[in-house]
Amino acid sequence: MKSLIQIMLTIVIVCGLLSFAASRLEAGSSAGGKGTLVVYNWGEYIDPALINQFEKETGIKVIYETYDSNEAMLTKIRQGGTSYDVVVPSEYTIETMIKEDLLIEINHSKISNLKNIDPFFLDLPFDPKNKYSIPYFWGTVGVVYNPNKIPEYLTFESWDDLWDPALKDKVFLVDGAREVIGMGLNSLGYSLNSRNDKELREAVEKLKQLNGNVKAIIGDEITPLMINNEATVAVTFSGQAADMMFENEELNYAVPSEGSNLWFDNMVIPKTSANVEGAHKFINFMLDAEVAAQNTDYVGYAIPNKAAWELLDDEVVNDERFYPREESRTNLEVYENLGLELLGKYNEYFLEFKMSLK
Repeated sequence: MKSLIQIMLTIVIVCGLLSFAASRLEAGSSAGGKGTLVVYNWGEYIDPALINQFEKETGIKVIYETYDSNEAMLTKIRQGGTSYDVVVPSEYTIETMIKEDLLIEINHSKISNLKNIDPFFLDLPFDPKNKYSIPYFWGTVGVVYNPNKIPEYLTFESWDDLWDPALKDKVFLVDGAREVIGMGLNSLGYSLNSRNDKELREAVEKLKQLNGNVKAIIGDEITPLMINNEATVAVTFSGQAADMMFENEELNYAVPSEGSNLWFDNMVIPKTSANVEGAHKFINFMLDAEVAAQNTDYVGYAIPNKAAWELLDDEVVNDERFYPREESRTNLEVYENLGLELLGKYNEYFLEFKMSLK
């Protein structure tokens, strides 16, 4: 009997120790602190070697976590259970986070490398004077395609090319309500930030006519499919297209003339931060010209860092498909914060479109 009690007592103690250890590990991975920096970013959106370099230069350990949508990230920040120090949301989400008082103001005196950013990418409407955010990457939404597998007349200078009968079962779409509904709106000559229900209804009805051409609505999985010539046409982000084209020289990328999205991802510091000083150091580090150039070589997206452009191959920064000049950005729109109610309507219309596909 005594031995049974001792065994049970031992089990209780061991379980308690394991529980304590687990809680400490969880705290260590989420609480952060002066010697730790918790970075929350999109997947495949930084050169891992740069994290190691930052750790060696500063002595700060980086805990790196990823998300796959602005909405998923925002939900976690709102919950406040994790002390994230640096997050990289898109412009319309930054606007939401500012309105909801989720961010701290950036101390520009601690971001000496801010001088490297091209002025075009500063003081934008979603964050005047960059009080809360610092530019990271930017790009467009367009069409990546293999011209050897489709008729020559399909160049995607117009969104309407996607509706061509020759593309039956050949079109892949990015899995995003703003991108797909926006594509439908732009194809009709409307703003991709439309608040007009009649225009939205028209866009959905036109998108439904893609039935037969749409092969699938997916995310990152499209990259290997395009690289291996298992897919022919995809509506996607410019940086993702650049990755595909680096691996498969047959591919091309176009932004239709009716207009499209010009997006920005910026670095911010949430109020959950437990290492504000380290967050400023990380942001400034990522703006260093050599660091930014190395990062864009790895990630493939366009950088707003003018000083880094001089370190990149001329064929990269002179490729107007990915670095469109200012005069050619006139038909491009930045996503606006539509508010929860209207955003919900966009999501409903997107779901309606997806359910109409066969």
